[in-house]
Amino acid sequence: MADWLKGDPPVFVFGALRSGTTVFRLMLDAHGEIRNPGEADYLVDYLEPDAGHPTGYRYRIEALGDDRVFRAAALDIPPGCDGLDLLNDFLGQLAARKPGGVLTLNLHRHVDRVAEVLPQARIIHLLRDPRDVARSSIGMGWAGTLYHGVDHWIETEAGWDAVAGRLDPARVLELTYEALIRDTEGELRRVCDFLGVPYRDAMLSYHENTTYERPDIGLIEQWRRKSTPEEVAQVEARAGALMQRRGYALSGPVRPVAPLTRARLAVLDKARVWRFGVRRFGAACFFGEKMSRRLGMRQLSRQLRRAMDERQNAYLK
Repeated sequence: MADWLKGDPPVFVFGALRSGTTVFRLMLDAHGEIRNPGEADYLVDYLEPDAGHPTGYRYRIEALGDDRVFRAAALDIPPGCDGLDLLNDFLGQLAARKPGGVLTLNLHRHVDRVAEVLPQARIIHLLRDPRDVARSSIGMGWAGTLYHGVDHWIETEAGWDAVAGRLDPARVLELTYEALIRDTEGELRRVCDFLGVPYRDAMLSYHENTTYERPDIGLIEQWRRKSTPEEVAQVEARAGALMQRRGYALSGPVRPVAPLTRARLAVLDKARVWRFGVRRFGAACFFGEKMSRRLGMRQLSRQLRRAMDERQNAYLK
């Protein structure tokens, strides 16, 4: 078996959820010499240091098996295989599904773990304006307010800051969603140069066989049209300094959010997320999973969670 942990490991696309990683994946996968099977956070989410294993790492196998995306990927876990040996095996299985070319994988978390176990890996850092990320998060039911919808963008970008100084600049490509939509061919040519493959026009035809549309400049800066000045100010109060470091200009002076306003937003966020969950999964399933998990009823909680995962899969593009 090839050793994917050495030599030329996969190229990782790292960016926050709702930052355009999926449409970018479709563009990559339309290229005959690039393969991208999609989200692969499960590769590192459950991989932890363990001095007792020969590779120095071990997977939390039970948690891995419960992961919705891992189950959808339908990867095999060879008997007795764990740690970095299992990571290597997973990468080999993903590569074998579309032989040849450059293997690329999407990650939203734990880029530090990638730097630890795959120090030679190249990374494409994909950014999107967090004000649009926050709006998109509400549409997914992950948050009920823009103030809370920006949480995972902050977490992803803080994770990047923690490790970026240790990465070889030659192995990193910075890409923004806004540039990708405004100049799709130009940015894809730059990506192909980074990956060491020729540009292919087929990358622009990704929409022909997917549920995604052609690049639409109307998807950029939707926050200007769809968010109130108060909502935008609240996002910028949370993420303003980080936004500026990423090159996103603020709409105005940053004003701290008052404690009473934060309390009101917290209640609103919870109410809207629960309302979304009840509509999508049904009250019995949604609240049953929460209650069984808190009461330590693991088997029932897992059953309900899997039922919710199946329902969720039906809504994803």
